[in-house]
Amino acid sequence: MRKNYLLTPGPTPLPPEICAAMSRPIIHHRTPQFQEVIKEVHEGLKYIYQTKNEVFMLASSGSGAMEAAAANLCSPGDTVITVEGGKFGERWTEIARAYGINCDVIKVEWGRAVEPSAIKDKLKSNPKIKAVFATLCETSTGVATDIRAIGEIVKDTEAVLVVDAISGLGAIDLQVDAWHCDVVVSGSQKGLMLPPGLGFISMSPKAWKVAENSKCPKYYFDLSKAKKAYDKVDTPFTPAITLIIALKEALNLMKADGLENVFSRHKKMADATRAAVKALGLELFAPGAASDVVTAAKVPQGIDGEKLVKAMRDTYGVTIAGGQDEMKGKLVRIAHMGYITEFDIITAISCLEKVLHQMGYKFQLGAGVKAAEEVFNA
Repeated sequence: MRKNYLLTPGPTPLPPEICAAMSRPIIHHRTPQFQEVIKEVHEGLKYIYQTKNEVFMLASSGSGAMEAAAANLCSPGDTVITVEGGKFGERWTEIARAYGINCDVIKVEWGRAVEPSAIKDKLKSNPKIKAVFATLCETSTGVATDIRAIGEIVKDTEAVLVVDAISGLGAIDLQVDAWHCDVVVSGSQKGLMLPPGLGFISMSPKAWKVAENSKCPKYYFDLSKAKKAYDKVDTPFTPAITLIIALKEALNLMKADGLENVFSRHKKMADATRAAVKALGLELFAPGAASDVVTAAKVPQGIDGEKLVKAMRDTYGVTIAGGQDEMKGKLVRIAHMGYITEFDIITAISCLEKVLHQMGYKFQLGAGVKAAEEVFNA
């Protein structure tokens, strides 16, 4: 018999309260009972988003919310800025181009964060840019973006700032209103501790004004339908009822903790994980812009990263993530978001040590675990 541990950047482990909520008999969504759930969830999402604006729920993954953002803000032929520093920044470009939107791409070396000044320069050179698409946490590289600084730049232009916070929301600070984020998308299976299946999107008054002129085709992802339903405490289409009921429980758990405690817990997990991998002689992939959501570390020379991840998962039941695209086989990514505790981190580091040792990598056994425990005990 083997116990399994999940430390991937989505999906993340589920608290018992979430599992219990999803085991309840389903109810009909056009009822006063479900309306009460929606009311509570609406307020809870505003709390997590740190916004006064509406936050809409979509029965989709976070990528569906990304597509909704592009389709509702833009028209074919518009020009937008997309920041590509990893797989999910590239997704913004792919979605925009699918709608005939021109992308002025800022390419950033993987493992680095975009310089806000690069966005400022492009906005200055083209005042007709409709939107800036950025990523709060690029989970393919473990990089965090300075959204606050970008928001200060974009707010003084006609463009809107659109943020992919799919992995960051509920794990690291994102002050949507204070940082002038016009549209923020997220998903259920990361910091919010739910299974995949819910997408979220907030819209500022500035974003709604831009959306009025959008000519991109849309039906299911037409946010004007979502807004009309929202005002009636309803959804335009059949919602993911069970997931929304579970979301209510997740939001209550996070409210009980308080956002500051949620963020500080994630930071401690990240600090411990980074200390551990460095103690093992591994190099952080994003040392200057590391996110508190996921730690990416380079695999030692001579070690096959894909085999390392496979052995941890299939032999010992500890699932972490490997590198993507150009970093496939070259990185390990250990997530520390959502329902993960210090003992999950200790277990993951212990397993990483065990498999690295079996693969012939030379280091002091126990060094990573010791370093992590020192952070947790500080």
